[in-house]
Amino acid sequence: MKDNLKLKTLGPRLAFLVAELHERQKTIFSNQDVKEITGLSPNSSRGLANRLVARGLATRLKPGLFILVPAELGHERDYLGDPYVVAAEIVGGKDYFISHSSAMDIHQMVTQPQFVVYTTTTQSVRPHSVLGTEFRFVRCKPEHLFGEMDHWATKTRKIRVSDLERTVIDGLKQSEYCSGFSEVAKGFWMRRQDMDVKKLVEYALMLNIGALYRRLGYLLELFETKEIGQLELLRKKLTATYVLLDPMLPAEGKFIARWRLRLNVSPEEIKTIIRT
Repeated sequence: MKDNLKLKTLGPRLAFLVAELHERQKTIFSNQDVKEITGLSPNSSRGLANRLVARGLATRLKPGLFILVPAELGHERDYLGDPYVVAAEIVGGKDYFISHSSAMDIHQMVTQPQFVVYTTTTQSVRPHSVLGTEFRFVRCKPEHLFGEMDHWATKTRKIRVSDLERTVIDGLKQSEYCSGFSEVAKGFWMRRQDMDVKKLVEYALMLNIGALYRRLGYLLELFETKEIGQLELLRKKLTATYVLLDPMLPAEGKFIARWRLRLNVSPEEIKTIIRT
């Protein structure tokens, strides 16, 4: 009843637009969507979308992209919706997957709330901030866009997210987007029963990054994997160079020759963190 009353106060054109967006399940929409629905010129379509924002019926996610504010929120004008769906829409819904700490959140590998949404994409997309949520985009080569899966973010919308193994691999490769090596290790530990060690090694070999071989091998060995053959595949790829276990932390700690790593996070620290 309230929804019908609200639509009647909008005027016929705005009411038709809102009703049609809901009918098409386009709660996130663009100026182009408005143009296609109304048949108006580009300028008039932009003006109509801006009127929705001015009336508190939509929130601007970025220039030309909006989300309808649910009627049940009453007079509330600020509405983000599902941040992972928003991230997918910002990149245009293709050649992307939700990644790093955001994928860890989706896979239940974190215990702290997340305020930054990370998305890996082949495109160059500048960071966005919407209603206090940061959207950051990690660019990758087209051939490195693998290891993703579908995830139902809402009852009606699927998005792409890195699978468990790719999430761990990205965390080891770019731990600065996951709050450090220890948090990645903790996430691995939380989902260890579901991890496919062969797939982890396969992904590492596909990316072909020396630091990744070292950190993955050490992590698997630390948690006593039984896949000894997979560890040897990683060890064969090592060069004489040493790298830091956690690139976010100072260059200190002992060197471990087996994995050509400098342990600036001790095994004891990691095992303490995973129990918290």
